Amino acid sequence: MNKILKAAVIGAMLAISSSAAMADAKNPKIGFSIDDLRVERWTRDRDFFIAAAEGLGAKVFVQSADASEQRQIAQIENLISRGVDALVIVPYNATVLNNAIQEAKKAHIKVISYDRLILNSDIDAYISFDNEKVGEMQAEGVVKVQPKGNFYLLGGAPTDNNAKMLREGQMKILQPLIDKGDIKIVGKQWVKDWNPSEALSIVENALTANNNKIDAIVASNDGTAGGAIQALAAQKLAGKVPVSGQDADLAAVRRVIAGTQAMTVYKPLKLIASEAAKLAVELVRNEKPAYNSTYDNGMKKVDTVLLKPIPLTKANVTVLVDDGFYTKAQLSSN
Repeated sequence: MNKILKAAVIGAMLAISSSAAMADAKNPKIGFSIDDLRVERWTRDRDFFIAAAEGLGAKVFVQSADASEQRQIAQIENLISRGVDALVIVPYNATVLNNAIQEAKKAHIKVISYDRLILNSDIDAYISFDNEKVGEMQAEGVVKVQPKGNFYLLGGAPTDNNAKMLREGQMKILQPLIDKGDIKIVGKQWVKDWNPSEALSIVENALTANNNKIDAIVASNDGTAGGAIQALAAQKLAGKVPVSGQDADLAAVRRVIAGTQAMTVYKPLKLIASEAAKLAVELVRNEKPAYNSTYDNGMKKVDTVLLKPIPLTKANVTVLVDDGFYTKAQLSSN
C-alpha cells in the first residue's frame, strides 16, 4: 500500500509541476532589459514589444539601465529573481554580461540578445537588423551625394558591438574609393554612449584641425549626425556637407526633408519588436523559431534572425507615414 501511495503522491506532484510548466509556457513572463529608455528609439521598441508579447499571452517586465553597465547587471539579476521565463536584452556594454547570463541559464531562462549582439556569453538567440548592411547604406548614401574628397568617420559607442559592425559595412563601400584615391579619411573617432554633445565637440575639433575642409561625414546614427550637423551649421556648412545616420529619429527625418542630413536608415521597429516577442515566446514553449543566420559571439555560433533595413532619403520618407511610424503632420512640423 505504501508503495502505491508513494507512487500516487509522486504522480500527483509531477502532474502539478507539469501543469505549472504548461501555465508558464502558456503565459510566459518576459524580462526586457533595455540599455537606455531616455533614447527615443528604445521607447518605441518597448511599446511595440509589450503589445506583441501581450498579444501572445505573455507578461513583460521592463527595466532601463540608463546607460550604466552596473545598473543593467543588477536589473538582470532582479529579473532572474522575479522568475521570468525569458530575458530579452539590449546590452549597454556587450562584453560584461557573461556572469549575469550564466545565472539566467542556471535558472533555465532563455536569453535573447536584441538589436546588439552580446559577446562571449551563452545566449540562446540574437535578433537584429543587418548592421553591416546599415553601414553600407550609410556610406553609399553619402558617396552618392559626395563621391570624392575628405571624409570624416563618426563611429558609435566603443562599448557597442553594433558600432563595429557598422564600420565594417561602411568600409566595404569606402575602401575601394580610398584605394582609388577618390576619398581621403581625414579623421575618425568613436562617440561615447552615442552622445550627440560629444559628437558635436568631436566634429568642431575636426573642422578646426582640417580648416573646415571636410566634404562628407559618415555618422553612425541620427543622434551623432545631429551633433555633427550642429557643428557644421556653426560654420555655415550644414546642407553643404552630406551626413549619414540611422534610426529615423523624428528630428533626423526633418533634417533629411530640410536637406541638412543626406540620409538615415529606417529599421521598422514594430517588425523587430514583434519578431523578438514571438521569438521569446517560441523559445519558452520549446518551439522552433525561423532563424536565417548565425553570428559568432566569441563563445558560440548564435542562432540569429536578421531583418532588412531601408535607406531613407528625401525621395522616399513617405514610407514612414505609410508604415504609421510618423504622421504627415509630424514630418511637416518644425
